[in-house]
Amino acid sequence: METAARLLQLIALLHARSFWTCDELAERLEVTPRTVRRDIVRLRALDHPIETVTGRHGGYQLGRGNQVPPLVLDDREALAVVVGLRLATAGAADGLEESAVAALTKLERVLPERLRERLHDLQAATVMLGGTPAVATNPDHLVVLAQACRRRERIRFLYEARDKVKSFRHVEPLRLVYADRRWYLVAFDLDRDDWRTFRVDRASSPNPTGARCAVRDEPDAAELVRAGRTVAPFEVQATVRLSVPHAEAVRIGANHWGLAEPDGDTTLVRVGGNDPQTLARWLCVLPCSFEVLDPAEVRDAVRSHAQMLLDA
Repeated sequence: METAARLLQLIALLHARSFWTCDELAERLEVTPRTVRRDIVRLRALDHPIETVTGRHGGYQLGRGNQVPPLVLDDREALAVVVGLRLATAGAADGLEESAVAALTKLERVLPERLRERLHDLQAATVMLGGTPAVATNPDHLVVLAQACRRRERIRFLYEARDKVKSFRHVEPLRLVYADRRWYLVAFDLDRDDWRTFRVDRASSPNPTGARCAVRDEPDAAELVRAGRTVAPFEVQATVRLSVPHAEAVRIGANHWGLAEPDGDTTLVRVGGNDPQTLARWLCVLPCSFEVLDPAEVRDAVRSHAQMLLDA
């Protein structure tokens, strides 16, 4: 192995674990302990803060220097960093957008072509709805799904539904949507003959089939995910007119808890709840006046809740 390549591999090993013995490093690099010690000296000359731990079980570990040392990332780590930076540039990390853009520019400039292509697939296939992801998602699955969306290729995967029932799904993927802590796949389900949304963290073993997707009318992927999160899961669904324009309704979060559309100087919102009483209590905390257009059960529940508040 050439010296430069060996030094890069040594840096990667030191970043991967908090402590290594000299013999362990020599074994991983397939060199002698003497060569490891020489390489450590070379890295220190390049301002890598590598500390020596003395004693019977001594070895080496990365220390803290005055500057951030060069990092060596594997493919998955690099992809995860770039995706995180992209979320920050989209406003998922308030106040960090400018710094995230600068860091992203530097990182994308040095990405190898294979990673740049995978990243572009993910970027092109993704719609951002906001929020910070907190549900663990396999980055390899994201890339496979993104490539299938970009290439218009049918894909199969094992999916675990909300009731824990697992089934194999055969779909034509359209877009990945990132919304409020989760990633969703919007796809046409061939077995159910309808457009569906799938939580990516519940999908496993995605496998492209090589078959092309059919040409069909495509829905708004973001709206389909909003409907699947805010209306479709609930037994009780109501249509409410807010007394504010659409821009103000969006500012107070209407697009996060319902499906909002402009209606002149007001806004119509489709919203869901577990029962009329719960939905009524929630509507009564809105920072604007509203009118429940349907159903009557929710309208009656709002009147009852409002009367209770007046009596109190």
